[in-house]
Amino acid sequence: MNRRTSCLVAIGFMLFCSRTWAELVVEITKGQADAIPIAIVPFSSPEAAAASFDVAKLVSDDLARSGRFRATDRKDMIEQPHTGAAISFDDWRRLNNDYIVVGQIQPLGQDRYNITFELYNVLNRQRLLGYQISANKPGLRLASHQVADMVFEKILGIRGAFATRIAYISVLGSLPHKDYRLIVADADGENPHVVMQSNEPLMSPAWSPDGQNLAYVSFENRLPSVYVQFLKTGERRRVSAQAGVNQAPAWSPDGKKLALTLSTRDGNLDIYVLDLATQALTRITDDPGIDTEPQWSKDGQSLYFTSDRAGGPQIYRVGTQSGDKPRRLTFQGSYNARPRLSPDESQLSFVTQEDGGYRIATMDLRGRGDVQVLTKGHFDVSPSYAPNGAEIIYASRDRGRGVLALVSADGRVQERLVSSCCGRPTAASFCDPFAYIVPTMRAKRSQKSARCGSPSRRRSLVRQAPKVGLIYVIRMEK
Repeated sequence: MNRRTSCLVAIGFMLFCSRTWAELVVEITKGQADAIPIAIVPFSSPEAAAASFDVAKLVSDDLARSGRFRATDRKDMIEQPHTGAAISFDDWRRLNNDYIVVGQIQPLGQDRYNITFELYNVLNRQRLLGYQISANKPGLRLASHQVADMVFEKILGIRGAFATRIAYISVLGSLPHKDYRLIVADADGENPHVVMQSNEPLMSPAWSPDGQNLAYVSFENRLPSVYVQFLKTGERRRVSAQAGVNQAPAWSPDGKKLALTLSTRDGNLDIYVLDLATQALTRITDDPGIDTEPQWSKDGQSLYFTSDRAGGPQIYRVGTQSGDKPRRLTFQGSYNARPRLSPDESQLSFVTQEDGGYRIATMDLRGRGDVQVLTKGHFDVSPSYAPNGAEIIYASRDRGRGVLALVSADGRVQERLVSSCCGRPTAASFCDPFAYIVPTMRAKRSQKSARCGSPSRRRSLVRQAPKVGLIYVIRMEK
């Protein structure tokens, strides 16, 4: 590994567990002060269906953990209606509920169930939503998340985000016996499945737009290479193994290309686009500075990325056509990195340095470019938007342990996700097409050189980057 490569230590955080895989749990650290009171009444069901899964409980947990709803405790329910006709609205209004969800589960045959539910406004007795979902027994969890999504969207007018999968990399053990695992699970940490296991580092998982494939970086031959793996069959192929750095894959919106960070012969890092069908490489940036962490625009015509070409990490945007020149976007502060675009492209989230700490900030892309710092932690990194644009997930540190945290785009609601093997066990959820990733790479130092490029380069990216030893990567489904 060359000298420049050995310098690049991307932001990461540590997580040690003794379990085979780490389940994620959600803890609300700051809820919305005016959280909406709602009752999710246990759904009626035959004994066999009731033993299968508690749909209403998961719906209630999802909504409560969003921080935007306050779910009524079952012990406080004075009745348990299952249809709108059976609801005593006056009683539920006295319990200070604004909304109520009732429903039923009916068997449809062997291993098939029908979920019927209704959402009512308690104050005006209006039926807002009625829906029916069919699922087999293993699918009841996903169906429950879908119910929560629909309720969330109907009340708030914001698309729900409770029904996706996550991909994450956990690091188990200690040197020289570390074990790296790429795991796909439900967004609440349930149903984990090990996709890839290695004694060498794995990092940067990225969902394809159709959710069928994962791209990731593997060091299995002690050199970084980018792989694409088809989840249904487990088949995988190596798509980039250039000499030096192969890092930070990002799928194009059409799923036909990957934006990558690759190194040139002299060790310089630049952004490239790889055509997956032809293996053709197109160089996007060409600058002596370090260019990394690409992120596609929604139309696939430009890329956002981090560069230290101005002396310190800042965020730029560049078109993908030949001759396009990068344009600097961030000017406030000396450290702005890891850009991620909101689904409607109205905001950009990124890591900024403030008062000696690394925090999550957003920039308004449709107005005057105003910047708002959303978090107050000492080490908040790797932001990524939920598909509805209402929340941002990021990596953080809490009492010496690595955690994932969430903050609403307006900063009013904050949550954290921790490993159940390291934190207090609770229920969990957060989902749908949304990706989050802890930036990826820790390259081994070259034995031929103890230096890392020029002093100015070390100051720009290495010294300003948070110093963390082990990489822990998590990404949600696109």
